[in-house]
Amino acid sequence: MTATTAETDLAPAGRHPQRWLILGVICLAQLTVLLDNTVLSVAIPSLTRELDASTADIQWMINAYSLVQSGLLLTAGNASDRYGRKKMLVAGLALFGLGSLAAGLAQTATGLIAARAGMGVGGALLMTTTLAVVVQIFDDTERVKAIGLWSTVNSLGFAAGPLIGGVILDHFWWGAIFLVNIPVAAIGLVAVLALVPESKNPQGERPDLLGALLSTIGMTAVVYAIISGPEHGWTSTQVLASAAGGVLVLAVFVLWELRIPYPMLDMHFFRNQRFIGAVAGAILVAFGMGGSLFLLTQHLQFVLGYGPLDAGLRTAPLALTVIALNLTGVGARLLPKLGTPGTIATGMTLVAAGLAAIAVLGGDGYGGMLLGLVVMGAGVALSMPAMANAIMSAIPPEKAGVGAGVNGTLAEFGNGLGVAVLGAVLNSRFAALAATVAGAASLPAALASADGPAERGRISDAFASGLQTSQLVGAVAVLAGGLLAAMLLRRAGREDSPRPAA
Repeated sequence: MTATTAETDLAPAGRHPQRWLILGVICLAQLTVLLDNTVLSVAIPSLTRELDASTADIQWMINAYSLVQSGLLLTAGNASDRYGRKKMLVAGLALFGLGSLAAGLAQTATGLIAARAGMGVGGALLMTTTLAVVVQIFDDTERVKAIGLWSTVNSLGFAAGPLIGGVILDHFWWGAIFLVNIPVAAIGLVAVLALVPESKNPQGERPDLLGALLSTIGMTAVVYAIISGPEHGWTSTQVLASAAGGVLVLAVFVLWELRIPYPMLDMHFFRNQRFIGAVAGAILVAFGMGGSLFLLTQHLQFVLGYGPLDAGLRTAPLALTVIALNLTGVGARLLPKLGTPGTIATGMTLVAAGLAAIAVLGGDGYGGMLLGLVVMGAGVALSMPAMANAIMSAIPPEKAGVGAGVNGTLAEFGNGLGVAVLGAVLNSRFAALAATVAGAASLPAALASADGPAERGRISDAFASGLQTSQLVGAVAVLAGGLLAAMLLRRAGREDSPRPAA
């Protein structure tokens, strides 16, 4: 009997007739969410002046969004599986649009912080649901290409956020950077209602309310520790207490999930070597990306002497390389030839080589750094879609929302870990090399207290050496992670292959 349209739309991991149009719609929604991770940075002077915002207020305006979004990713993914991915996509767009309206019209710093937190709730729903919908509407033959295009939006959001924010602020007041989201959210709502098929877990499992609460509290506490570490110091009581509390709550979450018959996150996924390999690779690619971009902005400004806008423009080749390779489908074409382990190993080797090139060749000018950025971009374009596909393939289609939540959580964790570890290596190396200078742990403070041009030159050289060391540490970590992920995935593939009959 011929399947009805409704049955075709609801079939997991099928090929929807309007799949590419739907992909465009959800990528537009995803882009809006990602832009708001970076667009606020260019509005800091305006917010300080017009809202009389303190430094702490500014930090919370930036962090409230990412903190709420990160803490809710697993819960949002689980909700989309249980209640319907289309419903959660609509809810995410509506919450994001309303939060943007409240942010654009905010009259106080407290009001803007609260609005940004509300936008984070909508962002968590959108980040998990969009990837889950991709898994539902594309079959195995096209899914890698579709995930590659979905991943491209992440790079585009990173590159375009500060530029779009700068253009808007040149012509309008600061609230316009939020109000511009509203027509995009409205268009997305109409398109989602008209085009996106509903899908959810057909088993209709009971909601795991305690698991949702524990995962949200634990992830929020850990992400808060990562965000506040650079400001308060990694050994401060505030940071250590938040990290320890978050880890303790997450440990309770794991024990709870192992005991109940309807877990929010099935811990048996972590017995799957394909899943473990993809998880290890995803964390370490995000580690290398987050840490290296944190170091690159300092390298460009403090060592090569570029201003903030020029520095931002000079990191764009990394994102542009990712976009170009994913739009042309290079990774999707190589994956069948190299296999998932080979593609991930090749991609992460390129990421490591790019980091090493920046460390070795980037100190004397932008040319060496440009080479490293392009090589890194090629590596990210190959490895990230392959790893996202590996994670989603290791999870049953009815749990696609949870899989997307895991993928997003790993990216947040890896980024924060990269900033923390590579930043600590930089600070340790710089302090050791410039130990005779008061305030050597901070480059601006050390330069301000330096006695004459010769000492300032020595301090700048010490900072450049610290950057080089930390970038090389990042390169080694990424390379090791790539080889480990490839080994685990290859072993899992051998175990899954049918054995010949005796």
